[in-house]
Amino acid sequence: MQAMDMQDATVSCPVNIAAPRARMVVANWKMFGNLALCRESLPRLADAANAKVELVVCPPAPYLGEVGRLANRSGVQYGAQDVAEVTHGARTGEWSADMLAELGCRYAIVGHSERRDRHRECNQTVAVKAAMCIAAGVIPIVCVGETMEDRESGNTEAVLAKQLNAILQLMKKNAVFVLAYEPVWAIGTGLAATPEMAQDVHAFLRRQLALFVPEWGESVTILYGGSVKADNAASLFAMPDIDGGLVGGASLNVLDLLSIYRSAMI
Repeated sequence: MQAMDMQDATVSCPVNIAAPRARMVVANWKMFGNLALCRESLPRLADAANAKVELVVCPPAPYLGEVGRLANRSGVQYGAQDVAEVTHGARTGEWSADMLAELGCRYAIVGHSERRDRHRECNQTVAVKAAMCIAAGVIPIVCVGETMEDRESGNTEAVLAKQLNAILQLMKKNAVFVLAYEPVWAIGTGLAATPEMAQDVHAFLRRQLALFVPEWGESVTILYGGSVKADNAASLFAMPDIDGGLVGGASLNVLDLLSIYRSAMI
């Protein structure tokens, strides 16, 4: 099978998230870490994991097996940082959603700005990747975000609506997915949206979700990403429409990640 036909890609989800508006902290290690980090972090994260807030680790693909072994029968979930938009084929260096499901991955990040930029992933490609995850029983964490140029020109909402609508058109009412708002200008820069700025965007995303399926406005988990750190997590997570964080660099330090995780238990 090659890439899904956009007209045939509407899918329902065979898995269920634990509760509506689940609170989550997702560690995106990007292309950092090693076996030592896996073996140091996972036992400590497992000790801290609480049913009130889902804790997810997304390591580089070579470490998924080790993270899965260490997370086994703990409260820690794990996921991939990307997935192919096809089920199989001559796609050297890629992996399918079915493969992730076989490894026990509960989640996969799709549409991260680094993929959109460096790998030229368009909104339609991201949408099909999300649909492929859902069809395989993997919950996609769908990233959306605007550049500084978009924000300064007043186009934040238009850009986000375009990114989001491409995905929502492929979803059936019972699809389970997570959104992550990651302003591109705040990723890896040390800058972060103020809690109020982030809340405004999250509220807008909820209104957009409700236009497609009214229940989604209240039931879909929306995470904030973009220089989330131990010292700003609590104020961000206190906002009514922010359900947790997609954490990059700070997640590589287990103490910082645990501090951020505790901040989500409010």
